[in-house]
Amino acid sequence: MAGYKVLSFDKISSTQTYAHDMIANGTATDHTVICAAAQYAGRGRYRRKWVSHHGNLYASFIFRCIERDSRLSYAVAVAIIDTLAAYGIDATIKWPNDILIDGKKVAGVLIEYAGRFVIVGIGINVHSNPTVDEYKTTKLDKYADVELPDLMARLAKKLDKWMAAEFDSVRLRWMESAAGLNGLVKYRGEMVELIGINDSGALVVRRGAEYFLVHGDEILM
Repeated sequence: MAGYKVLSFDKISSTQTYAHDMIANGTATDHTVICAAAQYAGRGRYRRKWVSHHGNLYASFIFRCIERDSRLSYAVAVAIIDTLAAYGIDATIKWPNDILIDGKKVAGVLIEYAGRFVIVGIGINVHSNPTVDEYKTTKLDKYADVELPDLMARLAKKLDKWMAAEFDSVRLRWMESAAGLNGLVKYRGEMVELIGINDSGALVVRRGAEYFLVHGDEILM
């Protein structure tokens, strides 16, 4: 974890909440990462509960950030699949940034901005996977021998690599690994074809012969 200040806990409410508190009280610095072996109030996007038992990776990375960039989520997703590829695991990315193995969710990302920083929260199922109603889940140790310290170190390096990369490279890698590309997705109640992403990170979709851009969480897969 060269270049990172690492704060590790056995169990806290949420690494993301802890990161927000650090920013609020002025103790946050660039390239700080908060890790927990377990969380009792872990959360995902839209404040959905993130089941956080021992044995998995729960981390929130704090980076200095001048302005919001919608393309960041693509770089983070690519960094995760690149990390898993080092273990011989072939993963895909489901819009906007869920990571799947064999169509089952293995990791999720929560990106939040606060003050002069961005917090990149990442949860990866390593040795256990929760049972949830909304989707199927899986874990890394079904596919490879993965130890948490090594996974964290590899992930930190890949985040540095892909967050600094030109977006053309990120977009190409994302397109190579995107689940449902050239398939049908639901947009405002109708089915459209998912074509890809453009230079600014907007989704490109097609309705018949019409191509148009979609921003934010406006599609369902």
